[in-house]
Amino acid sequence: MARESESGLPIEPVYGPDTLAGWDPAEKLGEPGAYPFTRGVYPSMYTGRPWTMRQYAGFGTAVESNARYKQLIANGTMGLSVAFDLPTQMGHDSDAAIASGEVGKVGVAIDSVDDMRILFGGIPLDQVSTSMTINAPAALLLLMYQLVGEEQGVAADKLTGTIQNDVLKEYIARGTYIFPPKPSLRLIADIFKYCKAEIPKWNTISISGYHMAEAGASPAQEIAFTLADGIEYVRTAVAAGMDVDDFAPRLSFFFVSRTTILEEVAKFRAARRIWARVMRDEFGAKNPKSLMLRFHTQTAGVQLTAQQPEVNLVRVAVQGLAAVLGGTQSLHTNSFDEAIALPTDKSARLALRTQQVLAYETDVTATVDPFAGSYVVEKMTDDVEAAAVELMERVEELGGAVNAIEHGFQKSEIERSAYRIAQETDSGERVVVGVNRFQVETEDPYEPLRVDPAIEAQQAARLAALRAERDQAAVDAALAGLKKAAAGEDNVLYPMKDALKARATVGEVCNALREVWGTYVPTDAF
Repeated sequence: MARESESGLPIEPVYGPDTLAGWDPAEKLGEPGAYPFTRGVYPSMYTGRPWTMRQYAGFGTAVESNARYKQLIANGTMGLSVAFDLPTQMGHDSDAAIASGEVGKVGVAIDSVDDMRILFGGIPLDQVSTSMTINAPAALLLLMYQLVGEEQGVAADKLTGTIQNDVLKEYIARGTYIFPPKPSLRLIADIFKYCKAEIPKWNTISISGYHMAEAGASPAQEIAFTLADGIEYVRTAVAAGMDVDDFAPRLSFFFVSRTTILEEVAKFRAARRIWARVMRDEFGAKNPKSLMLRFHTQTAGVQLTAQQPEVNLVRVAVQGLAAVLGGTQSLHTNSFDEAIALPTDKSARLALRTQQVLAYETDVTATVDPFAGSYVVEKMTDDVEAAAVELMERVEELGGAVNAIEHGFQKSEIERSAYRIAQETDSGERVVVGVNRFQVETEDPYEPLRVDPAIEAQQAARLAALRAERDQAAVDAALAGLKKAAAGEDNVLYPMKDALKARATVGEVCNALREVWGTYVPTDAF
């Protein structure tokens, strides 16, 4: 009896030559590093060097997170990936009433360039690649990073890394938005232009399906809605007067990797093929780099369990293997204890070691696209591609990603998928080891890492000292310049950088923009 994939597509018990009857390898596969990039974006993939091993980290104060980053670098991580706390993600200072109880909890608290300086103290920014998971206030964190680089004597054209900067998925699945869609897209276009001129090696956006998947999106939904968002960003930049080949090579994507290896590999291959076709046919991109879907992967946090957490070690290894077989450019492997609390030093190191075993002890780096020509994977790639394209066409029928968001389309589709998963888990049809099968009566004791609640008072004291020390007149003038640019058509990043350099806080800069652009109030899904 046939099973169904995570996307609800049939999986046959046996696949054979008839599965791919009439299938054209030249059209569907091509060569690695060439259109349609099904087999990977680079000709040699991991045979020359492995993927970038990133570890997502950040908690408490900048001092504590800086210590964790140095440990990760010493353990062999190739790139840093910064987690920010909720107040920072929402554009609020640590001493704001709305921030109470959340300071430093799910990431590091960053209130000003002073905190950013501490966060990267002793870490040469011309020698590391830094990814920052930040969306609505992405411009602020990027500019603070640039300012710290300048203090280190590092020219902006030497800085490498990525800002997530994907606000559309916040409206769909995550909720850390600030401004309405139209000014949010204008801000993203300003970031594209600023980075082209000032920080040319920076990846200006990481268009994210990860959070949609964590909210319950199927693999087909994940790539469909992510690529639809990507199309919206490209249209915005082109409408702002940019040539597609001037910014498209710096676009990147961010996906999840689940335990269902075969469909995940198919998903990544299908996403590359769709994106290459869209960029060539709809936008007329000429630069081959504009057609490449380069992506970061994180293993599936939503699949980790608090029950028998050591089993998560196996889940993460399988998920990491799926991402590698699917051709990811960089990878974060979750720590086994993340369903309970923030990772300990030991569990974070073990998560990195998982990647290192995959890279250096297995043979998956010996050849490019090991599953090429597999009956099942090629058929599943075609099936996932067709399902994703159908969803993308429905988004287009609603007028594109923003209009579909305002109709609640993506959110409602994802909620239906999440409900199906919950029903299958509750009924036992979907087996979750340690949760609905293979339980144990008693769990081994575990001592989680906890954030000191005193951090909130410490950050408030730092903010009070900052406001007392700085030149308030300079801050006021810079914020006035920012509001003027936001109300007009000038690029807001230049006055924003002036304000941050004068030690304006994250909350003050975001509040200045709130005064001009307003805040987003979601509509109910249909």
